[in-house]
Amino acid sequence: MSKADFDAWLRRVNAEEAEALAAMNAEEIADAFCSDLTFGTGGLRGKMGLGTARMNAYTVKKATRGLSAYLKSENKKPISVAIGYDSRHDSASFARACAEILAGEAIKVYIFRELVPTPMLSYAVRRLACSAGIMITASHNPKEYNGYKVYGSDGCQITDRAAEAIYRFVKDADLFAKEVANFDDLLAAGMIQYIDYALLKDFIDEVSRATALTSAEKLCKDIRIVYSPLCGAGRRPIIAALTQNGFTGLTVVREQEMPNGDFPTCPYPNPEIPQAMALGIAYAKDSDADLFIATDPDSDRVGVAVKQRDQGYRLLTGNEVGLLLCDYICKQRLQNQTMPKSPVAVKTIVTSELAEKLLHSYGVEVVNLLTGFKYIGEYVGKLEARGEAERFILGFEESCGYLNGAYVRDKDGVAAALLVCGMAAYHKAQGSSLSEALSRIYAQYGYEKTKLRSFTFEGASGRPKIESVMKAAREKDFSLAPFVIRERIDYSLGISDLPKTDALKFSLDQGSVIIRPSGTEPKLKIYICGIGDSEAEAEQIAQKILYCAEMALGLDK
Repeated sequence: MSKADFDAWLRRVNAEEAEALAAMNAEEIADAFCSDLTFGTGGLRGKMGLGTARMNAYTVKKATRGLSAYLKSENKKPISVAIGYDSRHDSASFARACAEILAGEAIKVYIFRELVPTPMLSYAVRRLACSAGIMITASHNPKEYNGYKVYGSDGCQITDRAAEAIYRFVKDADLFAKEVANFDDLLAAGMIQYIDYALLKDFIDEVSRATALTSAEKLCKDIRIVYSPLCGAGRRPIIAALTQNGFTGLTVVREQEMPNGDFPTCPYPNPEIPQAMALGIAYAKDSDADLFIATDPDSDRVGVAVKQRDQGYRLLTGNEVGLLLCDYICKQRLQNQTMPKSPVAVKTIVTSELAEKLLHSYGVEVVNLLTGFKYIGEYVGKLEARGEAERFILGFEESCGYLNGAYVRDKDGVAAALLVCGMAAYHKAQGSSLSEALSRIYAQYGYEKTKLRSFTFEGASGRPKIESVMKAAREKDFSLAPFVIRERIDYSLGISDLPKTDALKFSLDQGSVIIRPSGTEPKLKIYICGIGDSEAEAEQIAQKILYCAEMALGLDK
């Protein structure tokens, strides 16, 4: 960044913001202005604050001006956009700013009155026949982050091609342009319209139909459930879904029930990690609950902890929940004679390999796609376009994302929570539990343990460090000794019909390693799979593979 760029910000922002900029030291300025926020397939995501590399009113408005120009270039018919937001700081104000810009450009805006889960935004885009959708959320990131997701008219996150096209318009947009009208005036003029929350009922009805796999008499509906929205958007829809479907034994974690962008009891509100789940598990122990479920701030992911016989509670990985759902859905569909002809399940390349063995045993085709649920949503859309949407029985990823209906085009924590509770109720009615069901799956199909290790590289030096690690992993002499690499797959070269992406997979005799940079955070991610003759052995092998990978990549320090 040049001094002229920084001076431009000082001149154009308001007095309070100019004072904050002037108080920055050289390192803070370098980090805040090291680049422009990249507009990718996930839209924008970054830490909140002033600067071109931060999420703030200026970068959000610039992105929206670019999106507006793109939509006008692509559409001759009247254009409309649906907007939703979660519980993060500035989410509501960012959403209103987006609405002002779009409506001021003669684009009809439908905006939710209050925070909503991401899948409800996807649903609204389709239900209201919108040209696009915007969701203000940073999903499961820490409180310092916020984000800006863009959805196409199909309710799916935009594809790589659309993101590139939008970004060309975003780069040309004026960062400091003023709005032509304010929110209230545009609302009065009918250019902005609130989305009636009655849409929630229709959404819950769709979720209920998609997850109704077992007759009520086969479910133990009084199972004890503890739920936490992790201070996010899931509280209202998930309580409504569970109540509507007859679950009576529900306790909500009081400290995490109401929206709070500070996430005081879970500073990293990601249901994949133990720290975020600890308070809810304590609640489960106190009430002797059968299971604990939690959703992230925008309620598109669900984490699960289950009671074990005399062994406390077990926090399941996203892969383990996926295995349980695959087995449950297939069994119920076969028993109820609702398994479609040529059924298909869709997962990402970093998701459980054991799931393929399980699904194939039920005669289900498995499609592997790149990381990112947008690819799963896009695939469901292609099935629907061919009149084959009924073939789709489940989409899932290791990071606690699941979808088992075609009513939305993104992962849905509301449906997943209801599905998991129904699955637990079914097993309890059979005198079993989710923990025991998982043990039976391992005993039948083999033992697999998966792990995810993330390394954060922030600031101006972060991206070059990640690139250097990926470059080293691509060298011919790269080794994971003592494990023998049986196959190397470099997804940046383009594999089958998959888009090119910066990821590497190493298949080993006793498992696998996948390395890739995160698409939404300054992180390098390593996915480990260990295979053994028992859970303990698979765990031991996974730990050893992880250690070898960290050593080989120079990440052991």
